[in-house]
Amino acid sequence: MYDVVNWLSRLHTDGVSLDIKQLLYYQAKTSLLNLSPQKTIQSKLAGSYLAKTKGRGMEFDEARHYQPGDDIRAIDWRVTARSGKTHTKLYREEKERPIFILADLSASMHFGTQLLYKSVQAAHLAALTAWAARQRGDRIGGLIYNQHRHLEFKPMTRQKAVLSLLHGLIDIHQPTQTDAGEFRFSDACARLRRLAHPGSLVFVLSDFQQLDEVAKQHLSRIGRHSEIIAYSISDPFEHELPAVKTKQVVELTDNINQQTLVLGEKSVSQRYKDSHQRQFEQISQVLRQCHAQVFPINAGLSLEQQLDGRRGIRK
Repeated sequence: MYDVVNWLSRLHTDGVSLDIKQLLYYQAKTSLLNLSPQKTIQSKLAGSYLAKTKGRGMEFDEARHYQPGDDIRAIDWRVTARSGKTHTKLYREEKERPIFILADLSASMHFGTQLLYKSVQAAHLAALTAWAARQRGDRIGGLIYNQHRHLEFKPMTRQKAVLSLLHGLIDIHQPTQTDAGEFRFSDACARLRRLAHPGSLVFVLSDFQQLDEVAKQHLSRIGRHSEIIAYSISDPFEHELPAVKTKQVVELTDNINQQTLVLGEKSVSQRYKDSHQRQFEQISQVLRQCHAQVFPINAGLSLEQQLDGRRGIRK
């Protein structure tokens, strides 16, 4: 219990609500996440990442002696005049890679039993990703949604882009009475497909409870020309029932469905665990079919306890 209280204090959160202070916390934690490209970049725009495609980039790298077959347009006349020997310019082959963050803050994400709501963990991870992108000079865009509405952010490089995204997270995390209509995960993926240009790095933060065939088709299209990192956020209770010394009957509801569970009964606990394990494996399989790299994130632990400076989590 003390460890939970200690982490809540360190993260400046109560685990349920969201404010700017806890999102600013991750500005100093960018080393937890590595945003270096992992696949061929398809964008045709100039930028700061080495590409695997052929062609001359926009940034000068070095000069070397001219060799037969070199493009005469690349001759460095200043170095040639100074050295008396013909030199040619070498350019880094570069492409721009905008970063997009899709953050699911819908109703199913407002659940947590040990440290944070899944929605709060998603917002923390979105903030960390945005700050890490800002540090590397990447353009940052995103789409944040709940079950009623969404906000879209076009890619920008300034710190204003990060702050706009953070305030959007706070805004969407607290649905208001004026919110109307129904916005689903498939709708978010459809909008993201229009926003994310070829060569983008796309982070999808969700529990994927609404991952249907329509959403799969949109993600698959995005994955053909962009790199997708899917962080599947879940609560420990969704994997395994809590251990108790004596049997207890509990009533669970999501305000729509109601279910009765018996805690402390071994056969019930095992069936629950097996059923949910199959569900999470199915979600991961579908995401991988969409060309996404899938990493689980536990809402019962801080990001610092899970991330290791790479894309994934500590083993």
